[in-house]
Amino acid sequence: MDFTLSAKAEDVSGRMWDFMREQVFPAEPVYEEWRAARGHDDHAHPPVLEDLKAEARRRGLWNLFHHELGGMTNLEYASIAEIMGWSPVIAPEVTNCGAPDTGNMETLMLFGTPEQKERWLTPLLEGQIRSGFAMTEPDVASSDARNIQTSIVRDGDEYVINGRKWWTSGAADERCEIFILMGKTDPDGPPHRQQSMVLVPRDTPGLEIVRHLPVFGYQDQHGHSELRFTDVRVPVSNILSGEGDGFMIAQARLGPGRIHHCMRAIGMAERALALMVERAKARVAFGRPLAEQGTVRESIALSRIEIDQARLYVLQTADLIDRFGAKGARTEISAIKVAAPRVALDVIDRAIQLHGGAGVSGDTVLARFYASARTLRIVDGPDAVHIRGVAKEELARERPFAG
Repeated sequence: MDFTLSAKAEDVSGRMWDFMREQVFPAEPVYEEWRAARGHDDHAHPPVLEDLKAEARRRGLWNLFHHELGGMTNLEYASIAEIMGWSPVIAPEVTNCGAPDTGNMETLMLFGTPEQKERWLTPLLEGQIRSGFAMTEPDVASSDARNIQTSIVRDGDEYVINGRKWWTSGAADERCEIFILMGKTDPDGPPHRQQSMVLVPRDTPGLEIVRHLPVFGYQDQHGHSELRFTDVRVPVSNILSGEGDGFMIAQARLGPGRIHHCMRAIGMAERALALMVERAKARVAFGRPLAEQGTVRESIALSRIEIDQARLYVLQTADLIDRFGAKGARTEISAIKVAAPRVALDVIDRAIQLHGGAGVSGDTVLARFYASARTLRIVDGPDAVHIRGVAKEELARERPFAG
């Protein structure tokens, strides 16, 4: 396997780093100060993001997440996603490469009708609106999609939706205009054909945003919200693909997105390691710089080893997706979804430890990074589900020798 970047990817990578250093990193305190002044429970859109979006488009750093739009393979884009991970709150959004919009855009590209694409995909690709993905429910173990209870019942030319969803990312943002909702159209059908996905506009009567959920005390600007659907009616034409295709769509949607999450996690780990090294060189304890303490050197060395291991695994998986599709890399996708967030957590934790009180404060990005990386072990399938899948494949694998 040759993971050397192509000339195009090298060019995009260089331009992305220039954008990060010249625009994104300087914008971080502006973004945080604006939100702090309004209160973190306020989910209004910080103006600096629109300035950055315009600059990203000017530099040709827009919609890079999809091969048809950005002109790169999954393997090439993986390295760009890692760079974005150095500023995971700002960089993905201002390049129009942030979740859940990327997954929703890919879903519409794959399964949307021409009318659905014109109404929702085009403004999403232009960064004019945002979207949500309503799948997880508070009353069931949603890690098993067969447990989904939200009902989608056909009534003439309409579907009637009833149910509760939560952790619908993006819903608190006033620009979130459309939800992709997963529910059951055939509760008595085969387990993997019961679910369907429909498009539900935000202003549909009966759709109520109940509350916005914090993550480890942090209120994301876009929010992670609880929604209630009470006799919500949408046209039958709002179905994606067809009745019973929900489970299939979910699998198609999540494959590449997990690569993006994992590489951004590695980017967070790299920034945490950079902060660790900077701190180790600048601080003195017990008569010597921290960088000369054996335990500190071990933390730095282990972090470098683990980050590079995880990156190689993710790049291998991206290459497999490019060659064989998400189905051909399903075991590896599950494996990296476990490995990358765990590595990020370990590295961020070491950096926090080295920073002492500053590490758990808001004076560095480390506390927010830790909350984000820990959450990654739950979103897009919890660790236990992915480990279950990897073990199943391993138990079925034929060996050249045993005993």
